[in-house]
Amino acid sequence: MSVRDELAGMLSRRVLVCDGAMGTVLHAVGNSLDQSLVELNLSNPALVRSVHDSYVEAGADIVQTNTFGASRLRLAGYGYADAAAEINRAGVAIARAAAEAAGHRVFVAGSVSPAVTVRQRAKATPEERRSALRDQIEALAQAGVDLVVLETFGYLDELVEAIDVAGEVSDLPLIAQSTFATDGRTLSGHAPAEVVSAVVARAGSNLFALGVNCTLGPQGSLAVLVQLAERTSVPLSVQPNAGLPRRVAPDRFEYEVDSDYFARYARKMVAAGAAIVGGCCGTTPEHIRAVVDSVSTVASEHSRRATVRPPAERAAPARPASGLLGDAGFVLGGLVGLTAADATDPAGQLAGVLRRAALAREAGVDLVAVRSEPGVRLPTNPVSAGAAVQDQLGLRAVAGVSTAGKSIMMLQASLLGAHARGVTRVICETGTPTLAGDYPNADGRWDVDSVGLAELLAGLNAGADHNGLRLPSRTQFEIGAWVNPGARDFAAELRRTRAKLDAGVHFLVTRPIFEHIALTRMLEVVAGRVPVLVSLRALASFQEAEYLRHEVPDVVLPDSALTALARAGAAQRRVGVELAVDLAQRVAGLAGGLLVGVDDDPSALVEVQRAVKSLKEGYLGP
Repeated sequence: MSVRDELAGMLSRRVLVCDGAMGTVLHAVGNSLDQSLVELNLSNPALVRSVHDSYVEAGADIVQTNTFGASRLRLAGYGYADAAAEINRAGVAIARAAAEAAGHRVFVAGSVSPAVTVRQRAKATPEERRSALRDQIEALAQAGVDLVVLETFGYLDELVEAIDVAGEVSDLPLIAQSTFATDGRTLSGHAPAEVVSAVVARAGSNLFALGVNCTLGPQGSLAVLVQLAERTSVPLSVQPNAGLPRRVAPDRFEYEVDSDYFARYARKMVAAGAAIVGGCCGTTPEHIRAVVDSVSTVASEHSRRATVRPPAERAAPARPASGLLGDAGFVLGGLVGLTAADATDPAGQLAGVLRRAALAREAGVDLVAVRSEPGVRLPTNPVSAGAAVQDQLGLRAVAGVSTAGKSIMMLQASLLGAHARGVTRVICETGTPTLAGDYPNADGRWDVDSVGLAELLAGLNAGADHNGLRLPSRTQFEIGAWVNPGARDFAAELRRTRAKLDAGVHFLVTRPIFEHIALTRMLEVVAGRVPVLVSLRALASFQEAEYLRHEVPDVVLPDSALTALARAGAAQRRVGVELAVDLAQRVAGLAGGLLVGVDDDPSALVEVQRAVKSLKEGYLGP
């Protein structure tokens, strides 16, 4: 019986479970993500074997070779181009040994990434990419893989190239997986329907499964999977990340989605039509074991697609040195996210910001804060959007400024340009690099973090550039910085907060909070040195609450909120607003102001405004 027939026979009976991450597991035991992790096939095969063994013991049906990024072009950056064939052959041998030692049938899949990284793409021709892929896939096939997995392809043209090459090299079963951004499109801007049309028509009989992996967590991957399922009856595969990565050191990242949550969404993915389920970045043998327990006995039905479809005491807030709070000593603002969902062009994104800012103005806010949300296409920056809010709507704007991926010279030039445009209120943020497949955030660059940015701004206010050279005039920035009362390592967050205060910030802004206890502890540390603006967000649904609770690092969302939303039925949005208003009443008197998240439904902001007005009259004075 051929491998293809064997795989098809198993799929006719049940869902198959693939393994989880290799790279981030190797990273977790001390290997830097900026080194060649595939070279460990030669220098430390025992370590790679131990990862495979762990997934086999967890019950995986498919293990993928440690060959992601093992093309000649990618390896050239590490000095291993000439060892590409040897690295790929060794990767197959290690995985095959683990599979043969298993007590059940385990298939070995040759992992093939795009031939080049996103940064290398402009420097390599399609012919060079095809040549590198051909060499790699030939090495994997000759070494004896059972099938080939093309994974984390963000550009559709590169996926089509890889499919063509794989078909030319062998007749091995092929799994083709694209990676999608938070806007539901690939890096090349293609929707799931377009991927289906291009891949299915091109791959022909070699295509064993089509799917999605990396970048997105369980909820985002499920949403893409549903769209794929609507367009094809080809078996579907899905390998989500374990949520969003959390930066714990300059070169270290952690993922926090727990195995129970991951397995629960695995069942939803199977209900949506997934025939093969596994994990990508951040997932571990623990996640895969939970998936095996959850779905491995479920019959595979990929031919039938189901659509998944009393107030606290209030102290008078402190006044900032910069006058941000105005004469009232309290500010109510709208927090507007500059998201990739608005459009893929600057004009569309800016229109979305202005639309939501106009809704905030109608609700009577004092200012609008603009910040970027995670996404891969954000051509409009918050400073430009803040300038438009001020110029077109007549509102005071506060702009988030991230240091990720920017040199200190670039930051200084950008800040001086912002000041010239009248955007003088900024919130300093370290930020994270764009989530773009492969190992998200691994190639981030920071000349300075948020503390360093605050120091740079304070220097500009004093009339000196980052080198200490005198400027013709002083700037008048009002300097803010983000803080997170819900940080898992609260002691470390407090140390960072003190450092930001020492750097000269005029105000602090919390990440959106959903409970007030941690905020109270943080305010004790701030001790009135600067005002703290508290960010609130009205939850729209139980699904959103689950996503924040399980997939977004350092979000504290109480059980009571989840329970209330779960019981709300069709009234989930209303309950979310009520929860936000209740929290506003608890914290308004402790804070220098509130920033309320604004989407196209301004009801939460309107209700919070009413509550704040009542509190001002009853507790803060008319």
